[in-house]
Amino acid sequence: MRATEKLRNDGQSLWLDNITRKMLDSGQISRYAEQYSVTGLTSNPSIFDKAIESGDYDAEIRDKAARGIAGEELFFDLAIEDLRRAADLFLPVHERTDGVDGWVSLEVSPLLAHDAESTVEAAKALHERAGRPNLFIKIPGTAEGRVAIEECIAAGVPINVTLLFSADQYRGAADAYLRGIERRIAAGLNPRVGSVASVFMSRWDKAANPRVPVQLKNRLALAVGRDIYRAYRQLMESERWQRLENGGARMQRLLWASTSTKDPSAPDTFYVHGLSAPFTVDTMPDKTLVAFFEHGEVGEQMPPDGGDCDLVLAQFAAAGVDVGALAAQLQDEAAEAFDASWKDLLQHIDQQVKS
Repeated sequence: MRATEKLRNDGQSLWLDNITRKMLDSGQISRYAEQYSVTGLTSNPSIFDKAIESGDYDAEIRDKAARGIAGEELFFDLAIEDLRRAADLFLPVHERTDGVDGWVSLEVSPLLAHDAESTVEAAKALHERAGRPNLFIKIPGTAEGRVAIEECIAAGVPINVTLLFSADQYRGAADAYLRGIERRIAAGLNPRVGSVASVFMSRWDKAANPRVPVQLKNRLALAVGRDIYRAYRQLMESERWQRLENGGARMQRLLWASTSTKDPSAPDTFYVHGLSAPFTVDTMPDKTLVAFFEHGEVGEQMPPDGGDCDLVLAQFAAAGVDVGALAAQLQDEAAEAFDASWKDLLQHIDQQVKS
């Protein structure tokens, strides 16, 4: 049995962290679904920026521009067309799992990151425009984002909470989700609104490795992951959640993102191996997915109590790494990177229109 299939059988969903028109047209995403146990996918501004820069969308961009469509509207036209196709591809999984799996994701404009009201309006509009039941709208789990997340969940919009790095950030995002569900129950509405909380992994080690002794290299991300998984399991066992579950709600799933290995000296399946856990999602770029399919091994499942995470985190603190401060820094940097990719994306569209 391939490692990808075993991971799925152990209760973890495998999603692709990529989408392009060429991948859809060639059947590559379908092959990943059929052969690699992939049951969903995620996208972000960086992914679409690279795809548009490659020239694959040149003809469509010019056609839409000739019809008076420009800027963000043009981009969302392209992205929604692709994501509708992907959503339709994974719809049988979505229906078979009663909405647990089979999702795709579309991000709101990163330029709205500090504007909760506009984020809510954009999320509602994009979800309605896409017209697919298995499409998440991605909203960053920042302070302003949490306000928007609660409002969107209360309004019945499925949300992928993105740019989370620590257990505290995860708890904040999960609390926003639960508040939205509680409001729906109080209003007599269906409490089943899909959501995932996306936690970024590899950036931890990339940031910490230059600052710690060799024995601590590439150990921070997985320690943080175990800490987050402990918080996830504690929430699942809490009285608050059990009351909501009794009212018909479904748990927001934990999703592992940024799972490609950045350190060339570490195994290319390092994070996938270390993040095996039931009722979670692991989203991987093509290279990591293929590597795990070809020679990966499924590691031991993550301990619900966090295992040795407190000990390892204490070792990093002793080495001078302020994990809380680093989590805030990583979230800020990731938001800035997505903002830059968004601006590049719009610039590339503008260049194609003018060429």
